[in-house]
Amino acid sequence: VQLQASGGGLVQAGGSLRLSCAASTRIDDMTMRWYRQAPGKQRELVAYITDGGVTDYKDSVKGRFTVSRGNAKNTVDLQMNSLKPEDTAVYYCHTFLARDYWGQGTLVTVSS
Repeated sequence: VQLQASGGGLVQAGGSLRLSCAASTRIDDMTMRWYRQAPGKQRELVAYITDGGVTDYKDSVKGRFTVSRGNAKNTVDLQMNSLKPEDTAVYYCHTFLARDYWGQGTLVTVSS
C-alpha cells in the first residue's frame, strides 16, 4: 500500500486546511490514521477512522478536526479548522496491513 498525503501549507491561526491521503489501493476496509510530528517532538496520533466509520481524535483537536473518507474508495481526508500555532507539524497518514504503511508527510505551518 502506497500512501500520499497532500494539502499542507501555511495558514494563519484560526484558519483551515484540508489534508488528503491517497492510497494505491482501496482503503475503505482499513482503519486509517493521521499522525503528526512537530519539530523536536515525538510523532503522535491525531485522528483515526475505522472501516466501520468510527472516528476518534486527540483531545486537543476534538471539535476542530474531522476525519472522513473521500468519495473514492482510496482516499481519506482530515479537515482542520480553527488551527492553532501548536498544530504546526508534519502530518502523516498511516495504516496497518501486516505491517505499518506511512505516507510521506505534508507540512502544516500555522502562524500566530
